[in-house]
Amino acid sequence: MKTSQSRSHPLPSNEELLGHIRLLLDRPEDDLQAAIMKELLAGTLRLHDSHLDVLDLKIVNRAVKELRHAFRVFHDYRDRQKISIFGSARTATDDPNYEMAVQFSRQIVQAGFMVITGGADGIMRACQEGAGRENSFGVNIMLPFEQGPNRTIADDPKLVTFKYFFTRKLIFQKEANAIALFPGGFGTHDEGFEILTLAQTGKSDPQPIVCLQAPGCDYWDEWYAFVTRQLLARKLINPEDLSLFKIATSVDDAIDEIRTFYRRFHSMRYVGRQLALRLKAGLSPEQVAGLHQSFGDLLSEGTFEQCAALPEELDEPALAHVPRLVFTSNRRSASRLRQLIDHLNRL
Repeated sequence: MKTSQSRSHPLPSNEELLGHIRLLLDRPEDDLQAAIMKELLAGTLRLHDSHLDVLDLKIVNRAVKELRHAFRVFHDYRDRQKISIFGSARTATDDPNYEMAVQFSRQIVQAGFMVITGGADGIMRACQEGAGRENSFGVNIMLPFEQGPNRTIADDPKLVTFKYFFTRKLIFQKEANAIALFPGGFGTHDEGFEILTLAQTGKSDPQPIVCLQAPGCDYWDEWYAFVTRQLLARKLINPEDLSLFKIATSVDDAIDEIRTFYRRFHSMRYVGRQLALRLKAGLSPEQVAGLHQSFGDLLSEGTFEQCAALPEELDEPALAHVPRLVFTSNRRSASRLRQLIDHLNRL
């Protein structure tokens, strides 16, 4: 029996597949995209030699399909900043956090961001009502309850539905320039702690992470008390890890936290052992010199230097003109790196 996938997208014939493979193999050796595609093709062929179960193959196949489709949906919006927003699907419309989510999304769109939510009800629906359909992405999950798309994003081309949580989480993180967390249940904590873990371990680039609660709500206050009492007091996290996020009780504070993060900081890139922080505005020689005393623990050798784009960065011509703060990073503390970025933004 044919699957719905095969009915809507018939498999190419053997001759067509061989034609595509020949075109790929004929591409120049220095074509990086072609080299990666060849590696993917070789890896796929090795799956056959691994004698995997059919279920294992189905997982690989479905994961690749989900990611391929999601990457294609987001591709045309790659130059727009985006914020991933998490919160309960069960939040009622008369909950103050619902209205806060509407207002926050409306204002963050005015600040130039697009909004990514799980596309379901509650906080997710509130955020997409505030942002509007044209500025919204839905990253939905197939569940037997709760997760049907809300009316704002339903049938929109920017709605992507996933079978697997791990592919969905990857898109939430990969496409986001900022994160907002509203009160929620197990799912919100799962997503929030994973976001914090990626930030703490340096597996994601630094970004603002804001926990919003309406005035009079103590949701994140109680969560913070748990984190400090059980994690920090037991030395399971470091004091600087608390710099990775901010609790906001007003929309203005949350927007200000996100705006401030990008006041001077633009992006970053590792080039070998060197870390290049791309800046929207340069630093004075005195400001650069002062960094060694305050943030020298981030260095494995040498000191901080302000310079132009490194030769390896010239493959990003749009960023070639912005100044860099370059140093040899010890890569030991992503939380201290976040504190450095906050310091640069406050200068």
